[in-house]
Amino acid sequence: MSDDYRAVNRALWDERAPAHAASVDYGLDRFTDPGFLSEVVRFDLPLLGSVEGARGVHLQCHLGTDTVSLSRLGARMTGLDFSPAALEHGRALAAATDEPVDFVVADVYDAADVLPARGFDLVYTGIGALCWLPDIRRWAGVVARLLAPGGRLFLREGHPVLWSLADPRPDRLLVLDYPYFEQTDPTVWDEEGTYVATDARFEHNVSHEWNHGLGEIVGALLAEGLRLTGLVEHDSVPWDALPGQMERLPGGEWRLADRPWRLPHSYTLQAAKPA
Repeated sequence: MSDDYRAVNRALWDERAPAHAASVDYGLDRFTDPGFLSEVVRFDLPLLGSVEGARGVHLQCHLGTDTVSLSRLGARMTGLDFSPAALEHGRALAAATDEPVDFVVADVYDAADVLPARGFDLVYTGIGALCWLPDIRRWAGVVARLLAPGGRLFLREGHPVLWSLADPRPDRLLVLDYPYFEQTDPTVWDEEGTYVATDARFEHNVSHEWNHGLGEIVGALLAEGLRLTGLVEHDSVPWDALPGQMERLPGGEWRLADRPWRLPHSYTLQAAKPA
């Protein structure tokens, strides 16, 4: 497969990084409170448990708000992202909060080539990351190479059923329209704006994305020798995924307003590398 998708997607993320950093949605200024954690990590805490002393890497970390939050919980964190513009803000946030986080610019598929193999007790991947990757088996191989024996993967992601839904309809029906299973060809979007509140206007609006079925993700990790230790589906997601059809919950999550039990919104998956 051509690597053109990387250049297209990187241009989109590089251009949006300053708008994200300035937005109230990411709220970088709130991190001046030494006890503040990102809403994503706060949601994760009951399943995440203690990370005190763990060597952790956050793949596709964007601005590093979750990376810094994990550092505040006692993990020794490295953040990796392919967007230099995003990591400029991550480094500034770590410096402003005096958190000892290292940030590395690299594509996620190259992570095990630029970071220590078997060097991490925790591989953390946050929401909205896997949809940018064309090959979930290749990603699972990277995770397996990064994990030390006995280490674990913690992944929370938008549910593939959510990603496959058609755009919100006037009749408010939930209709499966986009691929659920991984396809060779991406779904190509050309959309202005971004997922945070901003007045910024952007020139780079094309993105290439892929969905991955839940069985494909689990199967890829099992094929790499990891052991599934947890899988929980959630009825909320941390962004307004279906505008006009969702309600905001305390803590920053969003949920389908009408009979939310119809839709798996997100999931948390954990897997361990045998010791």
